[in-house]
Amino acid sequence: MVIAMRDTLITSERLVLMAPRRADFEDWSSIRTASRSHLEPWEPRWPTDANSKADWTRRLRAWTVAWKEGRAYVFLIRRVSDNALVGGASLTHVRAWPASSASLGYWLGADFEGQGYMREAVSTLCGWAFGRLGLWRIEAGTLAENDRSRQVLESVGFTEEGYARAYLEIAGERRDHVLFGLVRPQNHG
Repeated sequence: MVIAMRDTLITSERLVLMAPRRADFEDWSSIRTASRSHLEPWEPRWPTDANSKADWTRRLRAWTVAWKEGRAYVFLIRRVSDNALVGGASLTHVRAWPASSASLGYWLGADFEGQGYMREAVSTLCGWAFGRLGLWRIEAGTLAENDRSRQVLESVGFTEEGYARAYLEIAGERRDHVLFGLVRPQNHG
């Protein structure tokens, strides 16, 4: 199934999730730069040219190819009230039948924490993935000490499924993660 990247808007009460566009560079670079110390402990090591136009161009190119191939769907999250960029969310490692699953990732700008935006975005994105992509399962991992991320996942219905040693490279080191899964509700087509 091919889903048009440009035409995909996923809306909730306060947010709109949309595929990144060239025109989003300034907002993306600004929020990521302002939130760097907040984000770096939870993400893979940032490139030396992080948040630059070159970094954005590389990312946008990779995201576009992955989207067209149905392997990943990356979204920026904007607030409906003022169009402010608050963060991003993605479905990566999308696997077709019989797995019909994907991995969830997300980030939120430091100034937007504690307002329920990520819970709302993750819930909305998962609903879209089950309905539009026909997925049956969404997986996510978080560092054990990332209480906020755990709360987001649990509030949306994810359940803890295990512990993976050296799961991902985070801030330059292989780190263990707590693994979570969400299975499509029975009433979702």
